[in-house]
Amino acid sequence: MDVTLEKRLRDDETLMDKNFLVTNLDSLLNWARGHSFWPVTLGLACCAIEMMATGGPRYDISRFGWEVFRASPRQADVMIVAGTCTRKMAPLLRRVYDQMPEPKWVIAMGSCANAGGPFVDSYSMMAGVDKIVPVDVYIPGCPPRPESLLYGLLQLQYKVSNPAKVRLMKHGK
Repeated sequence: MDVTLEKRLRDDETLMDKNFLVTNLDSLLNWARGHSFWPVTLGLACCAIEMMATGGPRYDISRFGWEVFRASPRQADVMIVAGTCTRKMAPLLRRVYDQMPEPKWVIAMGSCANAGGPFVDSYSMMAGVDKIVPVDVYIPGCPPRPESLLYGLLQLQYKVSNPAKVRLMKHGK
């Protein structure tokens, strides 16, 4: 065999070792899901203004691949609940959640969505949207700044892209 041919074959094997990525399909899908969220806007109160600001050019949410806010829950996979949720709004919130296709995630944005906020003692307020839908990420603040929403979305991205690591962290390992 020619020496140059042997050298070229060895070089090709080295290149193949460097250029192949071995993973399972679930990991690939989770990575893709985590980098292409399509949020449905559910702006219920003043936190919605901060959510709209996050979608603007100053904070540039599109650099993370989440620029497409959907008006239809059937086209979304993340629901951002921004603001106060009253008892009258609770069934509608649940209906929007039920219309979203699987897999789906929920972000509770603001003190009112997290735990009722300053209106928790009111007869008409829900003490957190986690009583209605399962919440994946809580963003504190009254109202939280756009940077907080970006950080919450990055936390959700990590949670979706690395489910095994998140499961280990929950169990304290």
